[in-house]
Amino acid sequence: MTRPPVRRRAADLARRAPALFAGLLLAGCSSLTVGPDYHVPAEAAVRSPAAAQPFQEAQAPGADAAVAAAPLPARWWHLFRDPTLDALVQDALTHNTDLRVAAANLELQQASLAQVRAAQQPQLSLSGGPGFGHVSGLSVLAPEVSPPNQFVYSLDAGISYQVDVVGELRRAAEAAQGDSAAAAAAVDLARVNVAAGTARAYATACATGQQLKVAESSIALQQEQLSVVQRLHEAGRAGATDLARARSLLAQLEATPPALRAQRQAALYQLAAWLGRTPGALPAEVQQCAAVPLVAGALPVGDGAALLRRRPDLRRSERQLAAATARIGVATAQLYPKVSLGLSASSAGPATDFLGKDTLAWNLGPLIRWSLPNTGAARARIAGAEASARMALASFDGTVLQALRETETALSAYRQELISVQALERARDDSAQVARQAQRLYAGGRTAYLDSLDAQRSLAAAEASLAAAQTRVAQEQVAVFMALGGGWE
Repeated sequence: MTRPPVRRRAADLARRAPALFAGLLLAGCSSLTVGPDYHVPAEAAVRSPAAAQPFQEAQAPGADAAVAAAPLPARWWHLFRDPTLDALVQDALTHNTDLRVAAANLELQQASLAQVRAAQQPQLSLSGGPGFGHVSGLSVLAPEVSPPNQFVYSLDAGISYQVDVVGELRRAAEAAQGDSAAAAAAVDLARVNVAAGTARAYATACATGQQLKVAESSIALQQEQLSVVQRLHEAGRAGATDLARARSLLAQLEATPPALRAQRQAALYQLAAWLGRTPGALPAEVQQCAAVPLVAGALPVGDGAALLRRRPDLRRSERQLAAATARIGVATAQLYPKVSLGLSASSAGPATDFLGKDTLAWNLGPLIRWSLPNTGAARARIAGAEASARMALASFDGTVLQALRETETALSAYRQELISVQALERARDDSAQVARQAQRLYAGGRTAYLDSLDAQRSLAAAEASLAAAQTRVAQEQVAVFMALGGGWE
């Protein structure tokens, strides 16, 4: 008589179980790891030879005066040779709130990594406690027997170890390591932003202070000019129209300082925020700064290869890609069973027989857990993980292209701003000469006051434009260093 199919399959499975279990253990001790091993894809933008070339703007005609291929120093703000700026950046890197947030997030990711690594280690459990009562069931076997109440105890201990059969724990650790490294790169990125933001706010405050000095100087000159016109008018050598025009120009010039003071205060408040301070809690020398900090000579910018190695946002994006790749293996591992090895021991009984021989029990053996997966759902999870990896690769490529674009754009803006400053300096010098000549001619009665007025107005406009351009130069220098990703080393 043949055995029923179900019983025959059960018998076959029971007969093969030792071999299957041995195979699982061997697989767990081998290097079997499901999912793809991570490497930067060959088609990634970061591997393109064009990305590592010298910057186009650094090779443009006349660029030698603006930028140089020398490597960027770690603390680029020292190039401004301003001790106050050095102290401010150092203070910001110590107390900035964005950095504190990034540092806390790094600690969070490191804690998650520690949790994942802990799952790879043997797990120890211990439980137990005293009690008071009696053993149940005696009254059923012998109704006339009344079990005595007594103190009892129970004690259980166990140790288990999950065999990483298909590398699920290894892939989970790789993903957690990628997340932790990405968080570390985010800290470095925050340092870049803090250093650049502090330098930019300080440069803006100082530059606006310089613009304010220029505006106040123009007002003082026009007040002197008004006094001359006033005396000439009283002597009958200047008409009322000339006097009105002089007063009108003075009023126009006096309207400029309030807006500049507001801009300066806004920059100082922004600087205080970068330093982690309340508004106004700044040293007096910072609040009174009126000289634009500028880097003398060509800016050291390196090349594309150095940029790709330096920028922390690229490192963060690359580590996120590594973590997403590892999670494909984590999702794939759900198709396979989980194997744990365990040893347990227990003791329970009356307190008077604590740890007696007849109270002890122990067990050693494997535990195989396999929740037969819904193949469609499991494959969908794998497909989702693969899509996340492709998305991370696209984000990585986009970050590389954005880094190159930001650097080239910053270099172009800086070079063109230097050309503007040179032109405005010539215009300012010519306007000053014309204004002096026109004033002498008017005072000597050899020309109309309108000519002198136009010359004074042109000089004031030229000085204001030059001061504004110098402000933009300082800001563009900081923008170049920020695009290069310096300041976190």
